[in-house]
Order: sequence, then structure tokens, then C-alpha cells
Amino acid sequence: MPLAGVAMKLNALNKMITPFGDTAQMPVLFLGHGSPMNAIEENEFVTGFRNVAKTIPRPAAILCVSAHWETKGTFVTAMEKPKTIHDFGGFPQALFDVQYPAPGSPELARETKNIIKKTEIGLDEKWGLDHGAWSVIKHLYPNADVPVIQLSLDHYQTPQYHYDLAKQLASLRRKGVLIIGSGNMVHNLGMVAWDKLNDDEYGYDWAFEANEKMKKFILSNDHQQLINFKNQGKTFDLAIPTPEHFLPLLYALALKEENEKVNIFNDKAVAGSLTMTSAKISGV
Repeated sequence: MPLAGVAMKLNALNKMITPFGDTAQMPVLFLGHGSPMNAIEENEFVTGFRNVAKTIPRPAAILCVSAHWETKGTFVTAMEKPKTIHDFGGFPQALFDVQYPAPGSPELARETKNIIKKTEIGLDEKWGLDHGAWSVIKHLYPNADVPVIQLSLDHYQTPQYHYDLAKQLASLRRKGVLIIGSGNMVHNLGMVAWDKLNDDEYGYDWAFEANEKMKKFILSNDHQQLINFKNQGKTFDLAIPTPEHFLPLLYALALKEENEKVNIFNDKAVAGSLTMTSAKISGV
């Protein structure tokens, strides 16, 4: 075979192995996604999502860890065209009509599978994009022109396990991949103040207290206190009755390097028992 042909084949093989080229280090986001209605409403929170997108280099792809995909084992979506999943009920038809037709990225799915050594990563062809992903990403990239994959949360593992697994994603940040954790720091649906749904600053005392302690731990790099959230007392017990909305925060924090800054935004309570507090991690 002529040398030119060999070179072309080697180049094609290299792209298959390392589909994402080297880039400057991408930021990491934790987004408090709140109600699915944020997908179609105009409010200060979606403005916050849009504004933070303006500060981020355009990503080659997005990897999202959403509170709404819990599994036994860890999976990553690997289809070319993920479906928009409307995983909720009791909302207006206009919300169910929303489609977010972002492409998937089987290449990024394989890359993610290859770099995680802590466990075997399954390639999923059935899930898609749940509202924890699309309801916020649509405000960052409304044209749905950035490939998106999701990484699931293994329901049976400990917070420390999730934090350690997340650290293995670090190399993706230098391949143009924007990693997003989507959940809520304070999330207790059983204690929602239904009469305060339209008051975007109403929160119970325990919700404010837990949220402030969480921010203190985040800004002081005391991640271990957050990993050990079950040992933080009554306010944390109320703020995190189940872990799935909190764990995406640990995925984001695990990727923070020592010299990086954390910018807090959308830092308000809603409906008494939820906070929309979000964070951007970056070197600048």
C-alpha cells in the first residue's frame, strides 16, 4: 500500500480511538434544574443558565449527569439520536410538546467507557435525554446543535464511590467536553409549600441553613463534608431525603482542580424546600 494510503488509514484509526482533540480545559457546571416548567418559562433562573453559557467556550459535546437517570450499574447513552424523555406528569401540554433534538455522540460514549476504570460502563441505546438534562441544556444551547450524552447514577453505590468515579472523567475537560451535573442541592418534594410556588425567594429556615452550609463547604474545598452529607445533622437530612438530586453536585466538585474558582449563581430558594443554587467551576 502506498505511504499516503497508510497515513490516511492511521489518521482515521486515530480519530476512532481519540475522537476529541486536545483543547483548553473546559469549565464544569452544576445546575439546579428545579421544576420541569423552567424549560418553557421565562424567569431569572433560565436567564442565569443563558448568561453562564455566554462565559463558556463552545463545547465539542456535553456529558450530563442527571438526577433523573438512576440505574443498577453505570451506563452512558450511546445512540446517534437520543429521544426527548418527558419523565413527569401533571404539567401543561406545552411542556410535553417540547422536543430537544440534540444529536448523541457514540464516540464520546465509547471514550467515556474507556477512561473509567472504576467499574464497567454499559453502552445504553434506550434511554435518551431526560428532563434533568434537556430542560436546562436547551437554555444553554437552544439550537440543539451540540451533541449530548448522559451518564447514569448507580443507585446502589455510596456518595464516595460517585465522587471517585467522577474524578476519572477529568481528561474529557481537555477534549472540549462540557460536563454538567443537574440536580438540586436542597430538594425535598415532600415538604413543598404549595401555596408559595410563585414566591421565588421563599424557603424554610432549614433549607436556607443547609444551603449556606453547602456553599461554605463548596467554596472552602471541603468536599469530604459534602460526601459525608448523612453525618451533617437534621438540616441536611431534610435537604437531602434521597440522594439522587444531590449526587450530581459531587460529580461536578470531584472535577475541580485545586487552583480553580467556583462561581455561585441562581442562589435562591423556591417553594420552601428547594434551592436553585448552581455553580460554575473554572480556572478563570
